Amino acid sequence: MSFLISDAYAQAAPPPAGGGIEFMLMIGVFFAIMYFMIIRPQSKRQKEHKALIDGLGKGDEVVTNGGLLGRVAKLDDSFITLEVAEGVQVKVQRHAVAALMPKGTMKGKT
Repeated sequence: MSFLISDAYAQAAPPPAGGGIEFMLMIGVFFAIMYFMIIRPQSKRQKEHKALIDGLGKGDEVVTNGGLLGRVAKLDDSFITLEVAEGVQVKVQRHAVAALMPKGTMKGKT
């Protein structure tokens, strides 16, 4: 039965391609790309949003993440009260504010 199957002999493994320095350089380049394309812009946006929220004052006109336009009526530590129309007030979280609008965006009361 052994005449149908030939004997297998191990061959010497070829040397590994590339050294450790090339691999480390490649990892460093990938990390640098990720830092400049993803991490750095995101942290910059977070700082800008925190400055926006900390700088809110009574009478500022803002837009929330849901698209609600209103004027700040009351400020609290974690909530703000927006006046969306005369006599209509809505309470939202401070972090829900997406943008500060220029004065006069809301028509009506100044």
